Amino acid sequence: MKSPHGPLARFMCLGLALMLGATALFASTAEAQQPERRRNLLDMLFGQRQPVYVPPQDVQRPREGKVRKKNSGSVTTIQTRAPSTRAAAAPPPPPKLDTAKKVLVVGDFVASALGDGLKAAFEDSPGVVVESRANGSSGLVRDDFYDWPGALPALVAEIKPSVLVIQVGANDRQQLATSEGRLDFRTDPWFTAYGERVAQLATVAAETRVPVIWVGLPAFRPQNMTADALRLNTIYRSNIEKVSGEFVDVWEGFVDQEGRFIVTGSDINGQPVRLRGNDGIGFTGPGKRKLAFYVEKSARRYLGDMTSPDLVRLDGSNLPELLSLPPSESKAIITTPPIDLFDPELDGADELLGGTLPPSSSFPTPRDQLVQNGRLPDPPVGRVDYVKRSPGSEQTPAPATATP
Repeated sequence: MKSPHGPLARFMCLGLALMLGATALFASTAEAQQPERRRNLLDMLFGQRQPVYVPPQDVQRPREGKVRKKNSGSVTTIQTRAPSTRAAAAPPPPPKLDTAKKVLVVGDFVASALGDGLKAAFEDSPGVVVESRANGSSGLVRDDFYDWPGALPALVAEIKPSVLVIQVGANDRQQLATSEGRLDFRTDPWFTAYGERVAQLATVAAETRVPVIWVGLPAFRPQNMTADALRLNTIYRSNIEKVSGEFVDVWEGFVDQEGRFIVTGSDINGQPVRLRGNDGIGFTGPGKRKLAFYVEKSARRYLGDMTSPDLVRLDGSNLPELLSLPPSESKAIITTPPIDLFDPELDGADELLGGTLPPSSSFPTPRDQLVQNGRLPDPPVGRVDYVKRSPGSEQTPAPATATP
């Protein structure tokens, strides 16, 4: 028996089949566009989860900042974009004044580094000029190469400094030639003869009538050179102090807490920097500035207000405007002569304090009675020293009694 709903049922089944086919075709097309993902245990138990979209591998996103680029096996870091903000350029230092005070620096290669550091220290001070006349290979042993005691007076007369800074001795670790022969280094005769040459230079510096600052030697990488510098500093200190000069010790700035030489240390701002060169003898830029830091305080004391960075040059272009009056009003101004504070006419009198003496009294004063009569007048009745006496008898003063 045929069902009455047979054609309708077949039509509905055919429509459902077409819908399922279209759905499967769309799903297969979407899955083809996504990378194939392996099924795991959770997918088998609870059904496959929705696929996660993964961007194609050949698409590169733009990167900012630093990227790494491989070049012949090495990794190099390059900057892909210039920084958005650039550091503002430092303003140029102010020009020096014509009346600026000068600091003269003399000595060897250490003094040359000190001179560079002092120039940086007073760069912003228009009232201070640093003149470096250091000779890197000079010293006090080879006076035939450069004679500092003989050359110093001419340098002072030429530059006319307000402060004289001396730092010498780093090249003097060698034989010393005298009239008696050559003296070996580190011997007692050598130190005696060397002390005489240091005293000679200190005396010549003191005779220039310029404040003298003798700077000691710093530590060096060679241990024997450091030990010699300690011994030489004692000679410099004792001789410069004999002529009322000042000795500045820079030793603590270039050694650690245990007194050992350091290449890297703190700068004048407390930041760790490299202070010395690769040889352990020369100085870097921060090392020169730190070397000058110890001398700067003493130099500022001698230079005074000229070290201020606020000094300006006054000329016709920056003078303040002065108040001027028209000619008609300037003629009507009444000038007042200077007033003498000791002029008697200020109080309306012709003489100081009236100019009249007080009238003399006819009654003799107690002093006059003591001089004329040899005795003081009788005390008034009721005073503590009054003693009643009989007529015709002389009054005797009451004896002093000790109070309990």
